[in-house]
Amino acid sequence: MATATTTGLITAEEFFRMPDPEDGSLQELVKGVIVTMPPPGGLHGACCLKVGRRVGNFVDDHRLGTTTSNDTGFVSERDPDSVLGPDVAFWSKERLPTVPSGYIEVPPDLAVEVISPHDVFTKVQKKVRQFLERGVRLIWIVDPEDRSVTVYKTLKESAILNENDTLGGNDVLPGFSCLVRDLLP
Repeated sequence: MATATTTGLITAEEFFRMPDPEDGSLQELVKGVIVTMPPPGGLHGACCLKVGRRVGNFVDDHRLGTTTSNDTGFVSERDPDSVLGPDVAFWSKERLPTVPSGYIEVPPDLAVEVISPHDVFTKVQKKVRQFLERGVRLIWIVDPEDRSVTVYKTLKESAILNENDTLGGNDVLPGFSCLVRDLLP
């Protein structure tokens, strides 16, 4: 379960300069407060890599923009600051012409979250809402245990795909498609 620090609010820039936690845990900044999550485990990592490779290769082959992984942070709000880090993300070159060394100031076109053993439904739904409210155009929630992907374009427009269904990139990644099972370890 995630925990928050009890110190004062910090900015995205201060958060960026902080060292990585010694225990390898993951962190996000939510309204100026650091939220720490335990490392997710092997199945999560293997699934993130498969999704990242599949999306990244497609993006590179078609010169569409930038794909990131490993919870690359983007500033989702200011005053107080929040920094969210999707497991895999894609930015079109129109939305992100150059990749900064710090946090990205614009939301990705596609955010992918891979469910980990520590995730709970309400936390995942909250993150989906945050992504959509901040301008993310397409969200994939990949569940390696359930062998499914839930696709969100809006809160009211979602679809659950099983491992034999075809996942498309919609207007965010035109021409992208693969079987859901191809994203799963």
